[in-house]
Amino acid sequence: MPSSAAVDNPWFRRFNPSDFAPARIVIFPHAGGSASYYMEYAKALAPYADVLAVQYPGRQNRFAEPTIDSVPELAEQVYRELRAWVDRPIVFFGHSMGSAVAFEVARCFTRDGLAGPERLFVSAGRAPSLPRDTEVHKLPDDGLMKELIRLGGTDEQILDVPALRELIIPALRADYTAIETYQAAPDAVVPQPITALVGENDANATVEEAAQWERHTSGGFSLRVFPGGHFYVAEQIDAVVRLLTAHLRG
Repeated sequence: MPSSAAVDNPWFRRFNPSDFAPARIVIFPHAGGSASYYMEYAKALAPYADVLAVQYPGRQNRFAEPTIDSVPELAEQVYRELRAWVDRPIVFFGHSMGSAVAFEVARCFTRDGLAGPERLFVSAGRAPSLPRDTEVHKLPDDGLMKELIRLGGTDEQILDVPALRELIIPALRADYTAIETYQAAPDAVVPQPITALVGENDANATVEEAAQWERHTSGGFSLRVFPGGHFYVAEQIDAVVRLLTAHLRG
């Protein structure tokens, strides 16, 4: 059981604490996302795992903290805080930008010779060594918000509420800067098995781009394609939870 200091750590939200579950799942949100987006996942997975939803700085309960605009730096800080939580088997689930952060956190564990996650579930993210030719992070505020809404991860009504926009923009810009300036080396590999999940109609991370995660593991690879686009995770909660729990029970 982690110490009380670890339990109160602002980096992780535990919406359905499960102190006696046999495993843990760490969820890494998408660009512009927060831990609460994955509350339904935490509820559905609670019987099988203690779910830690990562809360990046600069949003919700961490609004007053400086944002981080680098995937490796973000991963390093998550890694430092997560080491207190590896008292039972652990798996990572990262969506979109979160897939890259999860991958880099796993690499931190390997670098330091520590037991890290048993498996990485990387969702709606292109393989980390693929180049990124977008510059959404350089768009004006309206362009940033419209891109997030285009992908389906945000209610369009936010555009009409200036106060909400002001809260979201700094973290959103930092996240897009982080993922759009990130590229792992072609030989960056983790020992854990990787399962890539992708929406069949996702133009931001195509099935072909997700399949190339196979290059980045020495522990085995599988690919699962779901109906939907970049935010298929909002529509396919039951199917994704079945996949995760099948691993936990297996």
